[in-house]
Amino acid sequence: MARITESKYGRTSFQKLLGHNKRVMEGWVHLGNELEKDGLLSLELKEQVRRTLAQGNGCEYCKAKGKPEPDKFDEKISVAVGFAEVFLKQKGDISEFTFTILRDTFSDNEISELCAFISFATASQYFGAMMKLEE
Repeated sequence: MARITESKYGRTSFQKLLGHNKRVMEGWVHLGNELEKDGLLSLELKEQVRRTLAQGNGCEYCKAKGKPEPDKFDEKISVAVGFAEVFLKQKGDISEFTFTILRDTFSDNEISELCAFISFATASQYFGAMMKLEE
């Protein structure tokens, strides 16, 4: 059971917890929709990164959506998931060497999108963990 009651705003349990401030919830959902769709990085890559982050960020709701699926990894997904694992261990203190490895696979635009996605997914997962959001 979540730590607070759900609001009447939002479609999912996550959104309803954010919905106590409808404008925040709407902005969060809008940003999530932008970051989660196919962009410079594929939806599949982002989903595997999200699944990886969920295992370390403490949100049971997010973990329940599944673990990473290595059989779906290609080179880009493997590097992105590896970067997400480094992020989980080191947070913002990521070495320049790690970014050198990223640059071997991704453009600056793609790295920017990946880092924005990781930051947003982590914030969402931390919110779910703080609120004790479950499946």
